[in-house]
Amino acid sequence: MLKKKYKEIVIGTNNKGKLREIKDLLPKSYKISSPKDYKLKSPKENGKTFLKNSLIKAKHFSKKTGKICIADDSGLEIRMLNNEPGIYSARWGGKKNDFNLAITKIYSKLQKKDKNWRKKKVSAKFICALTIFGLKKKPIQSLGVINGIVSKIKLGKNGFGYDPIFIPKGYNLTFAQMSKSKKYKIDHRAIAFKKIKKFL
Repeated sequence: MLKKKYKEIVIGTNNKGKLREIKDLLPKSYKISSPKDYKLKSPKENGKTFLKNSLIKAKHFSKKTGKICIADDSGLEIRMLNNEPGIYSARWGGKKNDFNLAITKIYSKLQKKDKNWRKKKVSAKFICALTIFGLKKKPIQSLGVINGIVSKIKLGKNGFGYDPIFIPKGYNLTFAQMSKSKKYKIDHRAIAFKKIKKFL
């Protein structure tokens, strides 16, 4: 009976890349919808952490649709830039979410910080917070973190966002150079999802 009740889930994002990745992680038995299907805009993300912003989105879309919602808030933290862009990762792309612009901004800031940064290993980490709202009395949350370094140049055509400049620890390829199946096994979103998939 419970499985029938929980067959539909809203993925709380208007970001096509995130929507695709979360959809691929979810059990195939679910009917998937997105805010676009309900003509809903994203709420204002005024939280100070990835977990808080993830909760804001999941709660908003769950209340608006009356459905269970899973929402992600994720970003890139670069140690040399005092963990920027962090929770503002998407905003660095401007109103059009132009990540080429955001990546250019990162390279520009690194250059100002240290002209020899390309000769060094610049530590970075991708963080993903996931929240499921409407399934239990309390929200279900998890955090996934993967460490790595910033690529000296953009590499690869797969993925989205900052994937072309992030090389995960233990690999020689950026996320954007990896196949979808490879990335899904190791990235921050997969790590966060593994912690909460038992509830689905």
